[in-house]
Formats: sequence, C-alpha cells, structure tokens
Amino acid sequence: MGRKTQHPKLNSYNYFFRTIGKKVIIFLLVFVLVIAATHFSTSAAVLSDIQQRGYLTIAVKDNLRPLGFRDANGTLQGLEIDLAQRLAADLLGKPNAVKLKPVANRDRLSQVLDRKVDLTIARVTATESRARLVNLSIPYYFDGTRLIAKDNSVQKLSDLAKQKIAVLNNSSTIADVRYYLPQAELVGVNSYQEARSLLENNAVVAFAADTSVLGGWVQQYPQYRLLPTKLSTEPLSVVMPKGLQYDLLRRQVNGAIARYLEEGWLQQRTQYWGLP
Repeated sequence: MGRKTQHPKLNSYNYFFRTIGKKVIIFLLVFVLVIAATHFSTSAAVLSDIQQRGYLTIAVKDNLRPLGFRDANGTLQGLEIDLAQRLAADLLGKPNAVKLKPVANRDRLSQVLDRKVDLTIARVTATESRARLVNLSIPYYFDGTRLIAKDNSVQKLSDLAKQKIAVLNNSSTIADVRYYLPQAELVGVNSYQEARSLLENNAVVAFAADTSVLGGWVQQYPQYRLLPTKLSTEPLSVVMPKGLQYDLLRRQVNGAIARYLEEGWLQQRTQYWGLP
C-alpha cells in the first residue's frame, strides 16, 4: 500500500505548533514570570511606597459618636480618629500624615479590598468570615451589647426581667438579650431614632445596642444611662489588605497598637471619649 498523503490543513497545523505555537508558549511563560516577579518585588515595598507618598489613606466613620464623628465645625474627631492620626504619625514620622475618608458601613471592607484606602478604622468587629477576606489587627477596643435606660428604677439587669426592651431588627443583639433576659418582651425597631422615640414615650423601658453607640448616646442625651452589665464582647480591629506584599504594613500596625495598649495610651483615649 502507498503512504497516505497528509491533508494540507494538518500540515499547516503542525507547522503552527512547531513554530508559532512554541513562541506563544514561551511568551506566555515569560509573561507569567514577569507578573510573578513584579508581585514579589513589590511585596516588601508597599509600606515604603506609602512613606514615599507621605501620607496614609484611612476609611473612618463620620457619624458615630464617640468613635468617629464631626464636631460643630465639621472637624472629624473621636477615638478611631485619634488612632488613625497616631498610626499615621508613627508609621510616617510626621503629624497629620493622613487623609481620612468617611465611609458607610457597607463600604468598610470593600474600600480596602478595592485598594481605595490603605486601612479602615470604622468600628469593624473581628470575625472569622471577615478574616478570610482581609487582615484584621489585634483589637484596639472591646465593644459589645449593653442596655440603656431612662427610668431611675432600672439599676441592674434583673430589673428588666419582664420589661419591654427595644432591639434593632435582625441584629445580633437579639440573641444576647434573649439569653440573659428570656422573659423580657423584645420590641423590634428599624433605627436608633425609632428606639429613642419609644423610650421617650415610655413604650419601652430599655434599648439594647452596641456599647460604642450607646456611649455616644449618653453623651448627647444625659438623661439616659448605661447599665453596668455587658452582654457580649466584640473586638474592634483595624482592617488591612491581605497578601505578602502587605506583611510589613500589618506588622507595623499590630506593633503600634500593642505599644499603645502597653503604654496605656489607648485606655486614656477610651476614657477621654467616655467609653466604658
């Protein structure tokens, strides 16, 4: 039998893979290596880049007294603002080396994930699900559920055993209150303003929410007071981006916060802002 003649198109394909195909593969390998090299070469230089830029960009709250809010002149202030400014000064070696960017709650993590800010310090509770997306610093404050009341007869948790208590709908606070006060009647509200209206009209005896929020409430409305018992403990952390290239920044931030705790500076600022 005679030898089969290969189809012209097959010859073309063979030629492509022998010549052009090899070049494409080599190009792709080189491209991948260049990208990898670029990634790792920047891994130790990100903090240096920030230092060269001369300032940190930090997402904060501007409507959450006393963590982050605006004073009568519109100036940002609060515990988290103090922390942002102290970190910037220590990491960059000069005061006011920070640009503060107010954000809504829903954008606190995405601002870091999208690389729009270097850090977020905006009442972010450290959780396992969040730790899978971003790096979280050691805690700078331990928040948690507490109760606020106006009635002077309410002095301790047991005084609310069978009373009406306002809670934010769909909040983790509900489980905390049910655990400690199973016989209390919980009244769901959609906002802090709605809770305050119920308290003012004596429709509820107390309101359960985060200590950091209620601490600011007491400062604005001194007729209210916080009950001494904390129903839960939630660590607040600085949000940082994940990745080896941010490891130096992470270590610097954690080291600074550890130092602030050891020196008592964070405790002093916490007391200054009226947080328990």
